[in-house]
Amino acid sequence: MIAGIRVKVCGLRSLVDAEAADAVGADHLGFILYPKSPRGISLEQFRSLLPRLPPRQKVAVSVEPRPEELGEWLAAGFDQIQVHFRPETPVATVAAWAAAAPGKLWLAPKVPAGTAWRPEWLAAAGTMLVDTYHAAGFGGSGLTGDWSDYARCRAEHPGHQWILAGGLGPENVARALAESGARWIDVNSGVESAPGVKDAAKIRLLAASIRQHAAGGNAPPV
Repeated sequence: MIAGIRVKVCGLRSLVDAEAADAVGADHLGFILYPKSPRGISLEQFRSLLPRLPPRQKVAVSVEPRPEELGEWLAAGFDQIQVHFRPETPVATVAAWAAAAPGKLWLAPKVPAGTAWRPEWLAAAGTMLVDTYHAAGFGGSGLTGDWSDYARCRAEHPGHQWILAGGLGPENVARALAESGARWIDVNSGVESAPGVKDAAKIRLLAASIRQHAAGGNAPPV
């Protein structure tokens, strides 16, 4: 944790970037197993990195995977699996993801702010990720979302863990924490110098911004 805030640095593609995330105290290292992403890596690339990665939780990030892939990823060394999906995805598919990764599934439905989260999604996973909606893709836009909507989701479903994502970086993370009440964030493009290339200085500035926010007494209660 960084000053009581859980942090996932996503879109990692190299050992040096994973070490930069580890150095500031990030809890989770995210690796995108989605070929269409500019930050995507293959499972083989992850396997080659794994022996040298810092001892942090590793998260496989995917878009509407086949259920059998989840077991393969867990066997490869991932600790959690984050699935982005369209809201029209069949309930049976969501249930199959949950069965393939019991207790290790994070769900990130592609829904606009204000959308009610379906009971079937909430039943399938204990951790939910709220990302900025944009019609053309599944996250990674660098755009900030509606932080008050995150606060609504968290208040309506306090039995779940909620992660805030979408355009977070050193310049806005303190405001995002204050307005959303988030205790868990996911950062990606906001700490990059180019897509898929993390900027160690920006990661350090992000951590400093979180600590400064906490020291100012504005951090929400745990």
